Amino acid sequence: MISLPQTAPRVAKITVLSIGVALLATACGGGSTPSATESSAAAGGIACPAPSATAGATSTASETGGVPAATTTTPTALKLGSLLPTTGSLAFLGPPEIAGVNLGIKEVNDAGGVLGKPVQVVHRDSGDTKTDIATQSTTALLGQGVSAVIGAASSGVSKTVINQITGAGVVQFSPANTSPDFTTWDDKGLYWRTAPSDVLQGKVLGNYMATCGAQTVGMIVLNDAYGTGLQKNIKAAFEAAGGQVVAEQLFNEGDSQFSSQVDKIIAAKPDAIALITFDQAKSIVPLLTGKGIKPSQLFMVDGNTSDYSKDFQAGTLKGAQGTIPGTFAKDDFKKKLLAIDPALKDYSYAGESYDAVNLISLASEAAKSTKGTEIAKQLKAVSEGGEKCTDFASCVTLLRNGKDIDYDGQSGPVTFSDAGDPTEAFIGIYEYQDDNKYTPAREEFGKL
Repeated sequence: MISLPQTAPRVAKITVLSIGVALLATACGGGSTPSATESSAAAGGIACPAPSATAGATSTASETGGVPAATTTTPTALKLGSLLPTTGSLAFLGPPEIAGVNLGIKEVNDAGGVLGKPVQVVHRDSGDTKTDIATQSTTALLGQGVSAVIGAASSGVSKTVINQITGAGVVQFSPANTSPDFTTWDDKGLYWRTAPSDVLQGKVLGNYMATCGAQTVGMIVLNDAYGTGLQKNIKAAFEAAGGQVVAEQLFNEGDSQFSSQVDKIIAAKPDAIALITFDQAKSIVPLLTGKGIKPSQLFMVDGNTSDYSKDFQAGTLKGAQGTIPGTFAKDDFKKKLLAIDPALKDYSYAGESYDAVNLISLASEAAKSTKGTEIAKQLKAVSEGGEKCTDFASCVTLLRNGKDIDYDGQSGPVTFSDAGDPTEAFIGIYEYQDDNKYTPAREEFGKL
């Protein structure tokens, strides 16, 4: 374990008042009468804009010639650990995140690796906040000498291990943490993430429900750092748009009965219902729809926007919508991920995980070191201000030719703040079809 001097917490340079959310794919005009460009599935005053015809189509491939050899080589190969969920309430996020990590590792090594050596990766389960799996896994990863840990997915889980990781002089890089609490955490400059703070997702979803015509909203919320943080930001945005939150019901991780929360929400007769949960949605959704709530009244978040084709009868979620931070996974990127894991059903945070590998690898090249503290010093620099590049091969070619780079990845433009947060990001909005699978509908871009 490396002992580091204590430093003051990094102060976020995020200016919340400057958040500008622009709907890219379609206009968000309101009105009580749906037009031809609006969804025909209207219920409880809900009529959302129609999906964009081009949502999630393709991405622009980066082209590069031969990658020049590293001018500086390392005696110690870059070793990364992953702390991602294969068990627990967020286990559905594990496969796409792990596939994103493995794809990133493959492409880095196909381009010759970092500082002349192939990058190594060790995967460990993060579990969830009901277990101590994350602490045990972190201890094992640190014992193997990793320079960076990619994870956890859950903000609550990350809070249990962030001091252990950063206190060891190791970078913690989450592809999915969204709690605003990490912006000012005393992490010694070692905590980074490619997922934007819930300040942005909350603002987008709150505004979007108002755009869809909802005047009142009920909320069922997981009582943890993730749930209550997102609840606060959704509520603030919805009320700022002129709406009213008429009911808020919390539950705890590990709860299995939700009838009381559902009954109180339904009694308030909201136009729309925001479900801020993890896989508890599998129990909550049937309770709501069984009591007359139409799926088009349901708005979900990244913690539960998942494939429910094997969980519900056809049509159960048709018209429901959900938000996931990050741009849509494009078709060519999905094909690469499926080559890594043919069983993938979801792509949530795959891009953010892939980008984490590339950014850490590029920062290691820029630092000419595989030491975590040195890598951290270069992460912001490789994300901004230089020549644009979109994959490891093209970016490392520029670095080795003495150029400054600005990495833009599969998750979006990234561009880190001093606090290790993305300062600009996309939020994807997805709509459920009759098979209870979600498809891209539109994207919103915002700056923090």
